[in-house]
Amino acid sequence: MAKILDGKKASAELLKKITKEVSAWKKRGVTPGIAFILVGHHPASQIYVRNKVAACAKVGIVSQKIELPASISEQKLCETIRKCNKNKNIHGILVQLPLPASIHAQRVLSSIDPKKDVDGFHPGNSGKLVLGIDGLRPCTPLGILYLLESLKMNWQGKNAVVIGRSAVVGKPVALMLLEQDMTVQICHSKTKNLKEKVLQADLLVVAAGKAKLVPGSWIKKGAVVIDVGIHRLSNGKIVGDVDFSSAQKRARAITPVPGGVGPMTIAMLLKNTLEALQEQMGVL
Repeated sequence: MAKILDGKKASAELLKKITKEVSAWKKRGVTPGIAFILVGHHPASQIYVRNKVAACAKVGIVSQKIELPASISEQKLCETIRKCNKNKNIHGILVQLPLPASIHAQRVLSSIDPKKDVDGFHPGNSGKLVLGIDGLRPCTPLGILYLLESLKMNWQGKNAVVIGRSAVVGKPVALMLLEQDMTVQICHSKTKNLKEKVLQADLLVVAAGKAKLVPGSWIKKGAVVIDVGIHRLSNGKIVGDVDFSSAQKRARAITPVPGGVGPMTIAMLLKNTLEALQEQMGVL
């Protein structure tokens, strides 16, 4: 039976370290701060931002929630971001996605100061990731790498299969696994013979957005499985992109849904905020 990669436990331990770092900054007269920009009244976004604000309060980071109407123009939204860029008390800026269809998300994200881009979505930070240069990186892939480190495995030369090619998870996590000297293959909705690809994976990361896409019979015996998906079924049960019960019987280690990757994403957001602060203060 697979080892459970407990994101709740790992994130709680990381938050303790972050709390100590925040306290140390405050003793130096600097209070870490982050701005959350929320456009419209997307129900899921409201919950996500509320959880992030609560996490900030827990570790002592000051958060500012800026709520804007869905009717706001792209220009006005970018003006709001530029004000945050200039505010020395704000060290991190996060624009909660998705944005209204009338707004070009990438142009908005590009208006964030790269040094305050704690989501790691600015083209400058994405470019640094491609080139292997240190920079702020997307939170979910960072959380995945943090969980993998806890296994203390040598990943050099191992086969990694990533299902999903989004700029939020799939592409960045593939690049970060390449930095671990893994042989990485990205699969997606147009991939043929997906089962055969998955069976080759020593590490499988699934971020496809489709409930129970991967059955346990596809998992290579002894593989590590990271499930990024989260779905609520009609019966109210929450599941991931992988069929957990059957996959657990074949995998060496696996993340649960919920309680796996999700808690790590928020913890890494706070860690990124401290890294952004350090760079802005000239510590890095």
